[in-house]
Amino acid sequence: MKTIILLIVLAVLVIAWYLFRPEKLLISSKVNEDFPQTAESEKQKIIFEGSFKPVAHGAEGVATIYDMGGGNRVLRFTDFAVSNGPDVHVYLVAAEDPMDSETIKQSEIYELGSIKGNVGNQNYDLSPDVDLDKYKSVVIWCKRFGVNFAVAQLEPK
Repeated sequence: MKTIILLIVLAVLVIAWYLFRPEKLLISSKVNEDFPQTAESEKQKIIFEGSFKPVAHGAEGVATIYDMGGGNRVLRFTDFAVSNGPDVHVYLVAAEDPMDSETIKQSEIYELGSIKGNVGNQNYDLSPDVDLDKYKSVVIWCKRFGVNFAVAQLEPK
């Protein structure tokens, strides 16, 4: 009987570890991508920018959307840092400055994929069909728990 209880406790601990991934809170994933260069780099300009604010977790840095010319656009995080976590993604959200998780759940989103790292400079290509007049914020979102980690409200430049 003790063996069965021990196996059940062990199974619960393994499942809990898998779901919560507590070691991610202690381990940073650093990324340091160079600013993208294109043949039309001289035409690049900032079209939107905003500073990250913490929501459920601490955050800092700047989110900038660049027009790289030729229909190419890039979202770049500079001096970025946020708490790490399981299944963290980058969203563009059609809500201004959403400081809670419910607003994100009720808003239209455009997912840019999993976060490349929770610390450092990184780039995300934006499809030419993304309507940047619709999306007002960049959100760092934990899909596993449905939690808004951080937000940067995008202001036109």
